[in-house]
Amino acid sequence: MNILKILIRAKMSKVLIVDDIHPFLIETLSVKGFDCVDGSTWDKTRYIEEIANYEGLVVRTKIKVDKAFIDKATNLKFLARAGAGMENIDVAYAQSKGIVCLSSPEGNRDAVAEHCVAVMMAMMNNIVRADKEVKLGHWRRDANWGIQLMGKTVGIIGYGFMGEAFANRLSGFGVQVLAHDKYKTGFSNDYVAESSLENIYAEADVVSLHLPLTEETHYYANEAFFNAFKKPVFFINTARGKNVNTAALVAAMQTGKVRGAALDVSEYEAFSFEDIDSNTLPEPFKYLAQNDDVILTPHIAGWTFEAYQKHSAVLVEKILKLYNI
Repeated sequence: MNILKILIRAKMSKVLIVDDIHPFLIETLSVKGFDCVDGSTWDKTRYIEEIANYEGLVVRTKIKVDKAFIDKATNLKFLARAGAGMENIDVAYAQSKGIVCLSSPEGNRDAVAEHCVAVMMAMMNNIVRADKEVKLGHWRRDANWGIQLMGKTVGIIGYGFMGEAFANRLSGFGVQVLAHDKYKTGFSNDYVAESSLENIYAEADVVSLHLPLTEETHYYANEAFFNAFKKPVFFINTARGKNVNTAALVAAMQTGKVRGAALDVSEYEAFSFEDIDSNTLPEPFKYLAQNDDVILTPHIAGWTFEAYQKHSAVLVEKILKLYNI
């Protein structure tokens, strides 16, 4: 296909941008001949009314692309999610309609991996608590001794882009890294060993979840999960909030099965913490919020300035590949 034909074909492709996406995507696709429309300020009614006019849709999490929405998208050829998770998209139904579904887990895998390292070290060395105490004028050295990472075992559950990136970052820390993935095998190398869950339960000092949210992984970390560990563990979740039963995590902390937790996601994320009275938040969340052995962040593990741009770059590459450009 010559350049003229490529440009003509692309120019016929109207792409609706729903969320706040790095300008690189619109700028690059526009240069390649796509007609990109910024709909980030539209309401849901307008999306539904106008989606039939578009061949491409780029989203993050602002709208739910469900069966009803897809039925209105009669000319949609591709659906691109700037991010890793596809929970807000009915992927199976979209694919049944011939719509290609794209995502960009490559975009923020490095950001997530670095965040995991940061909160792991902060938990094990009491960084957050000690910082707070010193700022209040309390100099408690003996009460804030840390635990060294070297020689410990880190268990990774879910070995996709994020899990692999985290394992890679751990390669210089002198730790044993065990990884389990129900749907992936043959990935052992110099810095990670493929493992059964039972082995992770027996050996892990730190465990980190890197799972999608599906019916199978909803409340994956439940009472039985935490009770299965033979040693008290530090627990990290940067995946999806509902991978973890928060009440079960609280119980595990109260019994000493979990010695510290770092949660970038919460099963209660549907609440707007800015608009809701903190007294009405669920009791398990309030327990975590008041516990000095817990680090809570607002779903930012994958959001760095670099990752924001890289999500767009990854999607642009995949979209252009669809059009053989």
